[in-house]
Amino acid sequence: MALDSNENPDKSISKFESMLKTDDVYFFDAEDFEEIIHHYLNNGKISLGKKAIQIGLEQHPNSMELKLLRVEVLVFEDQYDVAERLLDEIQNIDAHNEEIYIQRANIQSKQDNHQEAVNLLLDALHLTENSFDIHSLLGMEYLFMDDYEKAKRSFMKCVEFDDSDYSSLYNVVYCFEFLEDFDGAIVYLNTYLERNPYCEVAWHQLGKIYLSKKMFKEALTSFDFAIISDDSFIGAYFEKAKVLEKLGRYNEAIENYETTISIEDPTSHAYLRIGKCHEKLGNNDLAKYYYYNTVHEDPLLDKGWLAITDFHFKMENYEKALYYINKAINIDGENPIYWKKCAKIYFVLKNYDEADFAYKQAVDLGNYEFDTWKNWAEVLKNIGDYGSSIQVLVQGLEFYPESAELVYKLAGVYLKNGEVLNAKEKLAQAMQMDVEKLHQFEEEFPELQKVVWISEIKKTST
Repeated sequence: MALDSNENPDKSISKFESMLKTDDVYFFDAEDFEEIIHHYLNNGKISLGKKAIQIGLEQHPNSMELKLLRVEVLVFEDQYDVAERLLDEIQNIDAHNEEIYIQRANIQSKQDNHQEAVNLLLDALHLTENSFDIHSLLGMEYLFMDDYEKAKRSFMKCVEFDDSDYSSLYNVVYCFEFLEDFDGAIVYLNTYLERNPYCEVAWHQLGKIYLSKKMFKEALTSFDFAIISDDSFIGAYFEKAKVLEKLGRYNEAIENYETTISIEDPTSHAYLRIGKCHEKLGNNDLAKYYYYNTVHEDPLLDKGWLAITDFHFKMENYEKALYYINKAINIDGENPIYWKKCAKIYFVLKNYDEADFAYKQAVDLGNYEFDTWKNWAEVLKNIGDYGSSIQVLVQGLEFYPESAELVYKLAGVYLKNGEVLNAKEKLAQAMQMDVEKLHQFEEEFPELQKVVWISEIKKTST
């Protein structure tokens, strides 16, 4: 039983699937097969796509388009040798088909031969006027090669072909940003907006660039135009709120954050920012309310737990701060920021053993910040474990060798540990590095001011 199929794609697909379930054989035009195959491939139904290609080639064995679709599937499945042989066969029949070069380029790209892929795509450009897709593929290859200048030009070509190709527009802006050519991005987007004055995506991107340059007035104007172009554009409201927050206009910022919640389901980030604004306004109860909503919405958002912890720490509710940071650690014990914050709270509570353990965890998890080494050494000094304090300071100086502050501290701890020669050496070194910070040493170790040789070193340095 053979039937022509000139119906719409949905009917073609239904008829094709009906054929698979029965012993009937339906005839489809090659174009129908192409639509059916594209439908399956675009929806990730590769096995059905392969079945359609097989039957399609049985009915239309000379169809170049169906053969090229088979090549596409072979490349997807990493069967490069089979794909290349089929491409050779196609090229012998139709040497000027640009899709052959595109598929060969795809094979080279998947094998990380990006320059060869570029060469093949450039060959394809000579064979067609409809080169939008080729420029897009070229742009991606240049990105793989970290050639952002050429990538930018390729994506610009795509935008020239189609002003509504926002994916390419984003990529153009990305390249400008990576090249740190923010002024160039501003000129490009303003030129684009002269042609497309109601493009919310371009206004949004322009606003973000102005924001990165701290041009807050221009950023606000851009986000306002994005909202005028699309009054449901959540990203524009959120970015506008961030600008208002930076300008200290917290009530207006809250209004814009709340708008994002009214348009779509609330996000933890919106709750967090609203909480921060209320805290700045002194609305502590509201701040606390939104911080709790933040972690309820996303228990894995570290900034939410840190905001609650910092809030209670600032209010000197240290036990509550400790409770919430430990709750965060129970959720994500691999987060070094949590452990560092935990150590800071234990230090204030004078629980030095726990502070020591928390700082060790933070460092083991990769936190090597200056104040981590300094404060951990201070904890160990307070315990009276001068040897360990020295080890921590020596480690810290590997990361911050120019820090006179750490060297001064090391000199003091050496002396408290009875290592006079090392103390003399480090104190002289620290004073040579920055004599103006000597007062910090005197404030931290006032009991050492009576040591005779320290007075002598101070005299010789002034």
